[in-house]
Amino acid sequence: MTENKQNNDKQKESKGEEKGLVQGLNIFSATALVVGSSIGSGIFITPSIMAGYVESPGIIILLFIIGGIFTLCGALSYAEMSASMPGSGGQYVFLREAYSPFLSFLYGWSLFLVIQTGLIAAVAVAFAKYLGVFIPFISEKEILFTLGGFSLNTAQVVGIVSIIVLTGINCLGVKLGGLVQNIFTFLKVFAIVLLVLLGFVLMKGDWNNFSPLLNPAVPATAGMGLMAALAVAFSKALFTYDGWNTVTFTAEEVENPQKTLPLSLILGTGIITIVYAIATAVYFYIIPISEANAVPDNRIAAAVAQIIFGSGGRFLIAGAILISTFGCNNGLILGGARVYYAMAKDGMFFKKLAEVDPKHHVPLNALIIQGIWSCFLTLTGSYSDLLTYTTCMAVVFNVLTVAGLFILRKKKPDMERPYKTWGYPFTPILFVLIAFAFMIYIFQGDPVNSFKGLGLVLLGIPVFFAFNRKKKEEPAG
Repeated sequence: MTENKQNNDKQKESKGEEKGLVQGLNIFSATALVVGSSIGSGIFITPSIMAGYVESPGIIILLFIIGGIFTLCGALSYAEMSASMPGSGGQYVFLREAYSPFLSFLYGWSLFLVIQTGLIAAVAVAFAKYLGVFIPFISEKEILFTLGGFSLNTAQVVGIVSIIVLTGINCLGVKLGGLVQNIFTFLKVFAIVLLVLLGFVLMKGDWNNFSPLLNPAVPATAGMGLMAALAVAFSKALFTYDGWNTVTFTAEEVENPQKTLPLSLILGTGIITIVYAIATAVYFYIIPISEANAVPDNRIAAAVAQIIFGSGGRFLIAGAILISTFGCNNGLILGGARVYYAMAKDGMFFKKLAEVDPKHHVPLNALIIQGIWSCFLTLTGSYSDLLTYTTCMAVVFNVLTVAGLFILRKKKPDMERPYKTWGYPFTPILFVLIAFAFMIYIFQGDPVNSFKGLGLVLLGIPVFFAFNRKKKEEPAG
């Protein structure tokens, strides 16, 4: 698509001459997308893993709160850019305007190759594994057939079915996708809050479990110093917040985006932080920190539920995780497709992905291709490794995006800014500093996988030039 054609398209859209995507997400739906895309299965497991590095309930809760403050600093920065550029693609658009189409393409490429699709695959299999609590035949150990080095298990099949179902729902319109998100986000938050209330009210836990509250003790089994242990524990907390920026991908479909996007980002990250802090508190109120890391498979929420409800507790918590993961994947599927749609509109991805279904007003082809690739990653069984490879790159792109706020302020001083970042320049600086330190730790702690992640991103360089050349060769229209 040439520059002239892009300008013509924008003029037509501003005059209402074309009907593409529709604004079907209100403030409740947008906030639910922030909350629902972040809260998956992590909060049901992560506090137990963190207890293996820092044997202090107070510090673990504090790390979740710091993670929330860190995320909020990023959300405040994204809010300004979202309000100024409320188009589909979110972070992709921010990187394009602050830096260059090349950098934004590498982000979109990484998102499609594994960051978003790999996460969709991983969450789908997590959903299937917890469904196995009710239907034991659904398991990664239940092999349907083996062919050479490839094997297919029942958890993979159920994971694929869940991706197909959710993709199908979102193909029927953003309002339906938003409604599903609203329902499942409400249910998952309700389930966690109910567990917290029953834990504190019905159970005779021990407040002494929090004493000393902020004792920075590192278990001998961790085999590392205090700062390294804190860094690893913080990384586990931070990963549970991943997905909060998904709502920016859908900016073009949000009602009154200049006001709704900033408010949903701030409300959403605040809700997530509170939910994580109170859930972690009730875990350690009932299970001493010294025993938390020894919980089987680190399923600390299940252990707490079993103490509260007896043997049936594991079914209740498995049901909560099913709701949580299903809702999480709905948000990831809804949001991710909008990035590939934005790339295609720029002429930097397959042209077909820029088409909007005239009946349901969704990027139908983008949703379908995302679903197909996510299913493939589910079949390969390699999505966990791929996510490990690219986690560091996801952090790199987040740092670049927030740093881009400073560039945009200088590069485009006259840009309309309905919302300006609260605490600027300190809040974005705090985000960049914490993320940069975290990024260094990732590269130092796992250099092999970190550089593999960098390699996957760099694979997008020849792809960029191929699309760019094709774009230049297209006739003016």
